[in-house]
Amino acid sequence: MRRTDGAEKVSGSLVFTEDMPLAALAHVKLVLSYSASARIRAVDAEAAADLPGVLGVFTGEQLGLEEDGPELPIALRRVFYAGQPVAAVIAESPAAAADAAALIEVDYAPLPAAVDLVQALQDGAPRVLPETHAESEEASIHGAASAETETAQKPVGNVSSQIELKRGDLDQGLAASAARVERTFTLARVHHGFLEPHVVTVAVQRDGSVTVWTPTQAMSIVRDAVAHALHCEPNRVRVIPMPVGGGFGGKIVQLEPLVALLSRAVGRPLRLQLTRSEEFLLGQPAPASEIGLELGATRDGDLVALRGEVGYDNGATGGWHAGITAELMVSTYRVANFRVRGRDVATNKLPATSYRAPGAPQAYFALESCVDDLARELDLDPIEFRLRNASREGDPRGDGSPWPRIGLVSCLEAAKRHPAYVESRAPGEGVGVALGSWPGAYGPAAAACRVEPDGSLALHLGSIDISGSDSAFAVLAAEIFGTSAERVRIVRTDSASSPEAPMAAGSATTYSVGPAVERAVLEVRRQVLELAGARLEAAPEDLELVDGEVKVKGAPFRAVSVREVAVLAQRAGGPGPIHSIGRASVGGPAPMFCVHVARLRVDPDTGGVRVTRYAAIHDIGHALSGADVAGQIHGGVLQGLGRALGEEIVYDESGQLRTGSFADYMMPTVDMAPGIEIELLEVPSEHGPKGARGIGEPPVVPVVAALANAIRDATGVRLTSAPFHPEALAGYPLAARGSRSAELRSMNSYG
Repeated sequence: MRRTDGAEKVSGSLVFTEDMPLAALAHVKLVLSYSASARIRAVDAEAAADLPGVLGVFTGEQLGLEEDGPELPIALRRVFYAGQPVAAVIAESPAAAADAAALIEVDYAPLPAAVDLVQALQDGAPRVLPETHAESEEASIHGAASAETETAQKPVGNVSSQIELKRGDLDQGLAASAARVERTFTLARVHHGFLEPHVVTVAVQRDGSVTVWTPTQAMSIVRDAVAHALHCEPNRVRVIPMPVGGGFGGKIVQLEPLVALLSRAVGRPLRLQLTRSEEFLLGQPAPASEIGLELGATRDGDLVALRGEVGYDNGATGGWHAGITAELMVSTYRVANFRVRGRDVATNKLPATSYRAPGAPQAYFALESCVDDLARELDLDPIEFRLRNASREGDPRGDGSPWPRIGLVSCLEAAKRHPAYVESRAPGEGVGVALGSWPGAYGPAAAACRVEPDGSLALHLGSIDISGSDSAFAVLAAEIFGTSAERVRIVRTDSASSPEAPMAAGSATTYSVGPAVERAVLEVRRQVLELAGARLEAAPEDLELVDGEVKVKGAPFRAVSVREVAVLAQRAGGPGPIHSIGRASVGGPAPMFCVHVARLRVDPDTGGVRVTRYAAIHDIGHALSGADVAGQIHGGVLQGLGRALGEEIVYDESGQLRTGSFADYMMPTVDMAPGIEIELLEVPSEHGPKGARGIGEPPVVPVVAALANAIRDATGVRLTSAPFHPEALAGYPLAARGSRSAELRSMNSYG
């Protein structure tokens, strides 16, 4: 079917937040700190306030903030990172607000800063956060580890949280290993790179109620955050979710509380829209990571030991990624003896947040690179080695719970016979394979369904469509009811009236909301058949609903249209509108697995990498909308290519951003995109609609590892720091192929 939002988007008629007209709308411009750590001595806004069209200039003190902290809407007495808002200008036009903001002078008293992991972990390092931050709500939403094998440890200094996962006897496992690999892997901080920068519109009414228009992935979280900032009840805040011009985890909540405070202060509707440069300075990115990993295996190829040290540079905030990374590293394969320690570390940089499959690309870059090297050391086929050790249904995960039904083995077996893996290599071509997974988020949901007077279905949902999920729900409803997907209309309202749904993150939407849709549509279908049966003088079980008509089985000439049934239902004295509510709360996650195969060549003179072929094999459980699943995989692979081959947020030694535009931040372009061959497997989940699993996160997870393994295959060089810079490969392929000793020297140089 056509995407439900396709026509509006390609025609340009879809109204985004920036396009929305609003009477008496004023505009906000932020003044951002240029210091990574400093006290604010004074803010001189006199010249700015005198400009024509300026309605006011506000600081944290004028907005009534009481305590300092990096997660405040605006700084109070000190700043914790370069880019933190220190003042806000409100004016009649965006141009007037920008002109006034440029006139504001801020007097800073510099303070010591810790701008990277090394500095932040040193004895006597400057304390970044004013107090230890509790684990974010996002941790549980995205599936951070927590169970009997995890030991929470007291945070110390700039370590905001730390855990340890362990099982068996690690020393004994390492001693029994005939082959061992030990390396350290780093993955850079990256930006989400969405087309639409952050933008929000807020109006505070005379009675104190608030309306927020925002492209958010989670309207309930925005509602609660705004209510907290304004010290009002959540039911006084109405959030209207607008179309999201790209999210990937970066548009949950950020600017909305600040704009609400400012709107209340001036008594006008306000809009704040970041420029692209401001987006890089203020739009929260994915954190940087450093993972030390040691793997051991027997001569027969059994993994017996895993030791890991996981560290995340989260910027000026508490973190939660380390738990997810640690859990995935010890759950994917059967390893009897492991110990993984994870630390989330605060630094004086822009606070980090979630980004597509948070914690998973980092885990599998390290894990799959080491698994590949072990297979080489043992002279085993890379996929056979993985199949020998892969976790199956019932095997314990890192947290001690058993794996439910999963498609890991099926994906590996499909990859083993895929042409991208088995066909002969061209001269200079390397082949790399890597698997990836995502634990799967989930939550309670509801859906409302009614039959319209014209016989079509209206499906009222509270989920946010950032990935084509509405199209999948239209297909699901149509299949269950017995009509075409074009006859299903998705209705979405706001936080005050929408049915419950989980945040559009963690691949939770289809899996969690789908069962509620099933129940709502099944009940509507039952009502239609019951009413039609009375009209046709037939029992409901003797009827079938096909193409908008209810027919008697075996006597199709006896029929009544759904439209006629809907009209009859709403007549005076009739049974009333055909309407139902479906509720669901799935009992557990539906883990997702995939295996990617990459082929590439490396230019021996420049070190440039060109991907020649790419295959992505995914267990989807059941593809409700195949075209949308394929689109998700294409997008995820391209984002993974970006992380592997160029994307990197860079700061200097004082915490200043050095990649603040697309001229410096290297996004993948269409000429970098290989042909992507997709193979979908269907290992049904236990709770998803028709067995469906999510697809949002998995496509990005194994890409960096697959390319790293292909580079290793082509050149003999093991790259352990992403993105992969060409200078790390220039001149090495020929030397590395010369001898085993040259190969080891190359590996040591970068390992």
